[in-house]
Amino acid sequence: MIYRVIIEKGEDFGYVVHCPAIPGCHSQGNTIEEAIENIKDAIRGCLSVLDEEVMPKQTEKIAAMEIAI
Repeated sequence: MIYRVIIEKGEDFGYVVHCPAIPGCHSQGNTIEEAIENIKDAIRGCLSVLDEEVMPKQTEKIAAMEIAI
């Protein structure tokens, strides 16, 4: 998937980067390249947590079928 990220020059050092599509997904790096690699890891981490929170635990299999009435 492709995610848009925003990169800003940090106030004290390096670069700060965040992904607006995923609230709270932020990272940083000393260089732009490092910041981009770090946000990729942050996005992966955020998505894995969201998957666990959003997807219900599988308890039993449910089947689909056609019936005649």
